[in-house]
Amino acid sequence: MNDPAPGAVTSRFKLPHLRWTICALLFLGSTINYIDRGTIAILAPKLQSLFHWTESDYGWIINAFMVAYAIMMVVSGGLIDRLGTRAGYALAMAWWSVAAMGHALARGVFSFGVARFMLGAGEAGNFPAAIKGVAEWFPKRERALATGIFNSGTSIGAVVAYPLVGWIYLRWGWQAAFIGTGALGFIVFALWLALYRLPRQHPWLAAEELRHIETPGTAEAEESQPRIAWTALLRTRSAWGFTLAKFMTDPIWWFYIFWLPKYLVDARGFSIAKLAWFGMIPFLASVPGAVLGGWLSGFLIRRGWSVNAARKTAMLVCALAMPAGIVAVFAGSPWMAIAFISVATAAHQGWSANVFTLASDIFPKKDVASVVGIGGCAGAVGGAIIAPLAGYILQITHSYIPLFIIAGVMHPLAIALVQALIPRIEPLGSK
Repeated sequence: MNDPAPGAVTSRFKLPHLRWTICALLFLGSTINYIDRGTIAILAPKLQSLFHWTESDYGWIINAFMVAYAIMMVVSGGLIDRLGTRAGYALAMAWWSVAAMGHALARGVFSFGVARFMLGAGEAGNFPAAIKGVAEWFPKRERALATGIFNSGTSIGAVVAYPLVGWIYLRWGWQAAFIGTGALGFIVFALWLALYRLPRQHPWLAAEELRHIETPGTAEAEESQPRIAWTALLRTRSAWGFTLAKFMTDPIWWFYIFWLPKYLVDARGFSIAKLAWFGMIPFLASVPGAVLGGWLSGFLIRRGWSVNAARKTAMLVCALAMPAGIVAVFAGSPWMAIAFISVATAAHQGWSANVFTLASDIFPKKDVASVVGIGGCAGAVGGAIIAPLAGYILQITHSYIPLFIIAGVMHPLAIALVQALIPRIEPLGSK
């Protein structure tokens, strides 16, 4: 069971805990992914002034990203399942890095929309590849924690983006900010191609760790199973439960990524310099939220809880913390607002770590990227709806209150829907 695959390169050098090195690569990829997508949000107040965008113009630019992201989530999920995690993720990273740098050529609403569309098309590959990588490298009891760790890269990316983009912008201008952040992706691209292999093909993986990763008989059983057709996937209640949970809750994270900088500038009086240091606080707070959310369900499983009870308990705890965002918008102090928003962003990332893990809990490894792609597409469709809607709400009401109320109620509604559609989390086809 633990012999190298035929033709695999072997080496006397073995790297202890190699699976966590792989997790670190996924973390770095997600970090760069979110630095690139968040750059425009930090620069939005200045770009809006420079190019005379209306609130709805900005909403439609973000919508272009979300539409491409939705389309390519489905395409990239299936493509990564076919190409494999190594080649599929490398292709996605190269694409989105070039697209991020291409923003420097934009000069108006249309050209920024085109640049965002191309960025969304490339960045859609991140999560299907990362979730598939976790499924390939981690046993079930560790997948939520590994997912929480790599998914915390999305928060770290948002954190790093604030001072990084602010510093580059203040020193060299907005074009340099897009070029500099986009170029970072090629560093991770090189590391990924150099280090990633399937466990049974990796020359640095020790036999003991391979035994830890593989449940006896699981690898052979999954290799012998044919891939599930998309039409068959969409006939399962589990796929719909995962997909609708993403549709309802992913747009809330998009809202915080793309509108929080504008909220802090417009409603709380922050300058770009102040935003560069204090706007990152909610995303910094979301890092322990992602890790703790994944850790909580794994801890409960180790204490003897079923996967079903552990995952749903962790999701419920996170969902019930999300209305903190509603409290934030009514807070008198901007610092109290940031504190309550931080609770909400931490809760969302804890929720996300467990929702992503549902796909690998239920579906075979060969189909995980496809399922994540379908769910990610649904989340992006939700984001595509909220982007222009948020722009029009702000343009008409000049108030963020309706948006924060929406952000506070969607997760509690989603956990009820998950329970209705997935009454028991278990591998597809099990009795």
